[in-house]
Amino acid sequence: MATKTRAVVLGAGIGGLTLALELHRAGIECVVLEAVPRLAALGVGINLLPHATRNLAGLGLEPALAEVAVTTRESAFFNRFGQLIAREPAGRHAGYDWPQFSVHRGDLQQVLLAAVHERLGPDAVLLGHRATHVTQDDRSATAHVRHPDGSASTVRGDVVVAADGVHSVVRAQFHAGAAPRYTGYMMWRGTTVWPRFLTGASMVRAGWLATGKMVIYPIRDRVNERGDQLVNWVAEVEGPIRDVRDWNRPGLVEDFIGPFEDWRFDWLDVPAMIRAADEVLEYPMVDQDPLPHWGEGRVTLLGDAAHPMVPRGSNGAAQAILDARVLAERLAAGDPCRALRAYEAERVPATSRVVLTNRANPPDALLREVYERTGDRPFERIEDVITPEEIRSIGEGYQAVAGYSRTALT
Repeated sequence: MATKTRAVVLGAGIGGLTLALELHRAGIECVVLEAVPRLAALGVGINLLPHATRNLAGLGLEPALAEVAVTTRESAFFNRFGQLIAREPAGRHAGYDWPQFSVHRGDLQQVLLAAVHERLGPDAVLLGHRATHVTQDDRSATAHVRHPDGSASTVRGDVVVAADGVHSVVRAQFHAGAAPRYTGYMMWRGTTVWPRFLTGASMVRAGWLATGKMVIYPIRDRVNERGDQLVNWVAEVEGPIRDVRDWNRPGLVEDFIGPFEDWRFDWLDVPAMIRAADEVLEYPMVDQDPLPHWGEGRVTLLGDAAHPMVPRGSNGAAQAILDARVLAERLAAGDPCRALRAYEAERVPATSRVVLTNRANPPDALLREVYERTGDRPFERIEDVITPEEIRSIGEGYQAVAGYSRTALT
């Protein structure tokens, strides 16, 4: 029987909470330290692809997720004139053994948090514990934290795993000077209560970055008596970087609506949907160059702290979920220090490929191909622009890199 290892997890986001559940399943004691004094349902939509839902289903969470999410039926690609480029079935509709879920980040976090409290106990997540740095010796690792009242304390374990996001203090401690890389595009996100469109479970990618691109999909079903949905949308527009990375920074519609003013299609009035949003958030499209390693000794990173990536391809949360499974399995196998290095040996190259692919050839690279081949003009027949084989190759190529090809998951 494996020796019990006490893990200190920094951050109660998607990665940190998933890791807590994976560690519990592996028989490893852990505690999660969260900086904020109260968890709130922040953020907007997340897509959970089959490799992520496979792991979450393995934790017994599929029924709870199906209750709060929309089970995605298809990915649909359009140009900025509303013309259909391609449709691809998603999740079980594409032959996977697991669904694809489109879900509000806050709903996903609450599902994970409820499971952690139920399985690990009410004290498994300690709020108001903001990590400032970590120290370690031959026998343990220690997280040094500050509390809202200004006091300080320490929490010690056999290992410390930093799942504390893109502004990770532990990443900065071990990798000082690793600056963000701006792509040249800003992103605005929002959610709008809106009537069902297309299948009612379609994930739409439309336009292209040079003239404005959007990703649109429902994340809650039947939110009112009319049967409307909560629709998540993301607008990406070329321009100078506006501010630092803050997932919850408010944005203004007038700063980005221009390229989308004439996006009135027979299946969706895009500018009307944008203007009906309850809230708009802005974020620069940034990532960071992959690191050769994440931690040292008894300390490592997980999720956005380890591999911040451009939010394209629906893979940020998914890769954190995959990290959690591998890390728990390695820790259950033996010596903590060797386990962390084995985890990094597997996950650093895998996530580095996703980071670099998201820069150059994410699944919406199909939109770029059509934009360039048509000269940003409407087409008569999509078959005259790009072949079905080319379309399939683009999609399958990204699936293979990101780890959710049907072959990889069989």
